[in-house]
Amino acid sequence: MLSDLSLISHGAAAIAFGLLTVLVATRYLRRDVDRALFVAALATTIWATALVSQSLWGMPGFIPRYIIELLRDGAWITLLFALLRNASRQGTIHGQMKRILGASIFTLIFALLAFGILEFTFGWEVLNGKTKVLGQIALSLMGLSLVEQIWRNSPNFGRSSIKYICIGIATIFAFDFFMYADALLFGQISESFWNARGLVNALLVPLFAVNVLNTRKQPVDFQLSRSAVFHAGTLVLAGGYLLFLALGGYYVKILGGDWGDALRVLFFTISLAFLATLLVSRRIRARLMVRISQNFFDYKYDYREEWLKMTREMANLGDDPPLPIRVIHILSGLVESNAGAIWLRDEHGAYTLKGSVNMAMPRYTMIDADSDLVRLFGQREWIVDLHEYRNDPVSYDLLEIPDAIAQSPDAWLVIPLYLDNDLYGIAMVGHPFTRLELNWENFDLIKVVARQSCNLLAQADAQHRLSQAMQFEAVSKASSFMVHDLKTVIAQLSLLVKNAPKHKHNPAFIDDMINTTEHAVRKMSNLVDHIRKPDSVEDPQLQDIDLAELARSLVNHHSHQRPVPRLTGTLPSARIRADYEQLRSVLGHLIQNAQDATAPDGEITLNLKIARGNVVLFIQDSGNGMSEEFINTSLFKPFESTKGLTGMGIGAYQAREYIKQLGGNIDVTSEPGVGSCFSVRIPLAREKDGAAPPEKELPEFNTENPARNVN
Repeated sequence: MLSDLSLISHGAAAIAFGLLTVLVATRYLRRDVDRALFVAALATTIWATALVSQSLWGMPGFIPRYIIELLRDGAWITLLFALLRNASRQGTIHGQMKRILGASIFTLIFALLAFGILEFTFGWEVLNGKTKVLGQIALSLMGLSLVEQIWRNSPNFGRSSIKYICIGIATIFAFDFFMYADALLFGQISESFWNARGLVNALLVPLFAVNVLNTRKQPVDFQLSRSAVFHAGTLVLAGGYLLFLALGGYYVKILGGDWGDALRVLFFTISLAFLATLLVSRRIRARLMVRISQNFFDYKYDYREEWLKMTREMANLGDDPPLPIRVIHILSGLVESNAGAIWLRDEHGAYTLKGSVNMAMPRYTMIDADSDLVRLFGQREWIVDLHEYRNDPVSYDLLEIPDAIAQSPDAWLVIPLYLDNDLYGIAMVGHPFTRLELNWENFDLIKVVARQSCNLLAQADAQHRLSQAMQFEAVSKASSFMVHDLKTVIAQLSLLVKNAPKHKHNPAFIDDMINTTEHAVRKMSNLVDHIRKPDSVEDPQLQDIDLAELARSLVNHHSHQRPVPRLTGTLPSARIRADYEQLRSVLGHLIQNAQDATAPDGEITLNLKIARGNVVLFIQDSGNGMSEEFINTSLFKPFESTKGLTGMGIGAYQAREYIKQLGGNIDVTSEPGVGSCFSVRIPLAREKDGAAPPEKELPEFNTENPARNVN
């Protein structure tokens, strides 16, 4: 009498395969494979039901159950031949092999069935129990052989439609093989195998159902990545190795006598150290990945994983490690290597070594632009295999390899790096950890990754060049501002030198000369300090200034040049807070620009208005004027000038920036051919305790001594 677990196990199998039979019979009977699956599911349902009946009521007996099991196995083998027929239509399996397999399997099934029927009908026991077990083992092995033939000879694109059904049938025959092999070894069927047999068959039904749905609807597909297979295989191998250790330790202890325990500890320690060495060995991992790719996958690479790996490496914006080193790691990793070097084109057209990893490079590393290798890469996108080149140089048209590569003892592959269709760089990869047979898939992936990496290298180089250009531009801008300020100082000193011969005996001129020189020294000292510490922000030397008095002083100062500026209207007293020298320079620059833009017979006027806590200085001229587009896009932009090469375009920019620091602004209205009006708005100063702040005495223009006008 079987145990209750056997009843539950085979009952579950009967229900599961019964549902599968109904599913296939109601919707999926159009193909030969579907009809064969229906027969196999029905036969398995009858087989599981017979075992349930025998467990409950003791019937049917052994021989009927044996015949039913043979019929079940024959049904599954029929399904395998239906799948094999589809594989043979693709021309991937020889007809002679198919005939040999078919004749062998059906002869075995027919013989076992015939002897079983004779025994059941006439009581002739032709085969004893051990022979029957051997027949079942042989039948299971033939079923597994058929599954292997179907999988190996199916086209790559067709395996997705049969993989689940192949896994299910292979599991059924593999379980039967182990169960009957165990029975042959120990003389009886193991109760554990027998009780689990039904549940194993029942758990395989979802695989058959998914396979049926995949043939009619959107496939329910899943795949294991190479990494998953690698780690699972490593786990299985490690588990098998530990089982071997347990068995070996047991026999070492028994055979070791008095030294058994010590020898077992020694055996375990050495074996575990050896296992750890294998697991951390990159060479072993590389060889295992090659074996997995060759035997379990259609393609050598998991392209999703390779692309994600490359993206992660390239997305790192840091410089540790540098980008060329990361490119070497990526390209060498594609062929199970960890060594390489990379050359990039410099501004002279030669190729300069940018980095190497685990490579002994020669002293001379430059690759000339006119070398044979560069010319070859300019004509063909080839990957040069140096092993193949050394064995047969004629295949590469007797190509001369540059010394920088030829004298590297570990060099293996030479890879061109193209930017668009121009050779931008050359990469070299060292020997791999394991022997690899390269094919089109390796070369295509290397070329794609090389082009993508080259784009990133070129982009990084362009960013580096742009950064250098921006640094030079910053230096140029600083120099331009310095030159602009120096022009003012030079103008003052030039006027001083010009008037010195005429007024050198005049004490008043001497006093003005000293003041002017002191002013120039102070201005140049401030300029030097600013160049040394451009980021330092000093507190501005603000003081109360009467803008009306400053305007009168500026008009007097610029009266020596035509057209002479003049004041219009009554200038109200307007006190503001600013740095006197800087504000005077800014407003003087605006007046000077108005004079430069206006004909000598033109007109320049200054006027002052106060409104809403602000004072507005209007500087109006009848000069050439400016277009609205120039005002909006270029007037207050550094290095944009209407004076051509004689102007630097800095004064207006500096003027507006300083007025903005005071809390005001400069507005411009202009019309070409009519003139311009600059409106300088500055906030009025707030008086404290009702007392007016002290004013700085402003010098007046001296017509008799021009040197006194330079302050």
